[in-house]
Amino acid sequence: MTAPATPPSPEPRRLSDRDRALLAMERLSWPGPGAKERAIRERLALSPTRYYQLLNALLDDPAALAHDPVTVNRLRRLRTTRESHR
Repeated sequence: MTAPATPPSPEPRRLSDRDRALLAMERLSWPGPGAKERAIRERLALSPTRYYQLLNALLDDPAALAHDPVTVNRLRRLRTTRESHR
């Protein structure tokens, strides 16, 4: 009797250029919120609201965690802290 064949594991999702750019933006330090919002509009052509929506969804993506675990874990901790204060 032969062992059942294991199905091939699906290839992990690759982050898009935009996803990598969102994480890169979060690795930078900013002198104030105005500078970051301006950079979001100029570099990514996104409104700050849309940027944070995409970033929040990205934090739950295993591919993002694999790509930049330090940034993703830091942002997850901040999100959890903010949620607990609400």
